[in-house]
Amino acid sequence: MIFKAVRDGRPYPEHELTMKEWAEIPPRPVRLDQLVTTKRELALDRLLAEDSTFYGDLFPHVVQWEGGLYLEDGLHRALRAALQQRTTIHARVLALPRG
Repeated sequence: MIFKAVRDGRPYPEHELTMKEWAEIPPRPVRLDQLVTTKRELALDRLLAEDSTFYGDLFPHVVQWEGGLYLEDGLHRALRAALQQRTTIHARVLALPRG
């Protein structure tokens, strides 16, 4: 199994972080098997694109909430890492307080 679970949608409250605020969070290693995805589908052309991070952050965005690590942005990068037989990725992790 690549990910801990696959969801369709975010279970955590809206955080409203801007791309600039995400960029201020230092990336850290995260195990793929600890991540819960927030998207059930991916676009194969984006997965195979060499420049898939050209307009976005180089690091996936993960939200830590109520004991879970939710992959909010970067599903294609995480899956590419798994296909390369890597077990971890570097991601920016936002810890949300319990509601």
